[in-house]
Amino acid sequence: MKHLIPLFLLLLSLNAFTQTDQKIYDIVDAISEENLRNDVKKLADFGTRHTLSDTISATRGIGAARRWIKSEFDNISKDCNNCLNVFYQNNFVEKGTNQRIVKDVNVVNVVAIQKGTKYPNRFIIMSGDIDSRVTDPNDFTSDAPGANDNATGMAGAMEAARVLSQYKFENSIIYVGLSGEEQGLFGGQGLAKYAKEQNWDIIGVLNNDMIGNISGVDGVIDNRTFRIFSEPITTAETDPEILTKQNTTRRYYGGEVDGISRQLARYVYKTTKTYMPEMNPMLVYRLDRFGRGGHHRPFNDIGFAGLRIMEAHENYTQQHQDIRTENSINYGDTFEHVNFPYCKKLTAVNAITMASLASAPPAPTEVGIGGIVEASAKLKWSKVDGAKGYKIYWRDTTSPTWDNSRYVENETEFTLNGIVIDNSLFGVASVGENGHESVVVFPNKIMR
Repeated sequence: MKHLIPLFLLLLSLNAFTQTDQKIYDIVDAISEENLRNDVKKLADFGTRHTLSDTISATRGIGAARRWIKSEFDNISKDCNNCLNVFYQNNFVEKGTNQRIVKDVNVVNVVAIQKGTKYPNRFIIMSGDIDSRVTDPNDFTSDAPGANDNATGMAGAMEAARVLSQYKFENSIIYVGLSGEEQGLFGGQGLAKYAKEQNWDIIGVLNNDMIGNISGVDGVIDNRTFRIFSEPITTAETDPEILTKQNTTRRYYGGEVDGISRQLARYVYKTTKTYMPEMNPMLVYRLDRFGRGGHHRPFNDIGFAGLRIMEAHENYTQQHQDIRTENSINYGDTFEHVNFPYCKKLTAVNAITMASLASAPPAPTEVGIGGIVEASAKLKWSKVDGAKGYKIYWRDTTSPTWDNSRYVENETEFTLNGIVIDNSLFGVASVGENGHESVVVFPNKIMR
């Protein structure tokens, strides 16, 4: 019995911060399928939300849509004692900027900020797109209901705001409707630039673009799998000398699949598997679908972490299509094609990821690693105010996810005895008093 007691205490220590948070389960349960259904229907009923469409009408066009979205965010704010700062963020784009801007246009985003109690200038962002289109990207008058692409993502951001605004978090959360996506990612470009000007410390951007279809054009029906697209490393650095140094460092020490967006993607994966184990998140190792890009890309372009969350199986007869029937196939992105139980699940994935990150302390800014030609890996990291402890993670070099971990307290350095540095990749996350973790930080310093 004398030997069992220390073992029991050791197990308690190892499990100290692997407990789940009941609040996160409550958030999953609170997401309303009915609200999502109503919001997608309302957005689709504006007829078209093309970026260049009518801005004067009260019932049709992108102007009416964005005014309604803002009114909904305002109502959500009233329900939480004015906890949201709701505003328009404008970006003027001149005719001829690209082939899809055939007239001058004011690209308007609708932003709702829920300020954090401890780190008000640290933000986790969930975005959906307001705009829609048909086959011809420059046709701004034909009906383009855009029910799945992307009323679902916009409705998801609004529903996440309804649920998460009932809680207080240490970090700030932004819910945003971005415009101009189909014309060239102009809304994301404008907000990313605005974020830089405001000196926002962005934890990450969750771009939701098409989260409501389960019936693929390939014949697959799947209501549990979704994709998480993330680029491997940031593309923000342009100085050739610095790039050469970074590439040399990655060649010898690793990190080519461990950029900040990839770590954010792993965080979404882990949070989903912990709280929604019935779901099947797919980590897709590329910026976006083959040769394409979404509204997270402008944030990646200037050095922010960002990824795209979307359905796993697409139906191209319902994307960017004129509404018509040909060969017994109903073309068009219309309301009846959206699967709302699935949309609810992916909205919940976003909500629990944001709640977890918004509850966590900042990540370590510096992580050093050593142990070359030794039998153990050594890590040392910068102290994080507000962290109760830290989690050291490691994985096989071919594994997409962090599979092993060791929790430590009252330490900013640790040696993993018997873990050979050559055979694994490593990272460190900070852990708060509540057990919530930051994003993992890959080593950015070599210890000799």
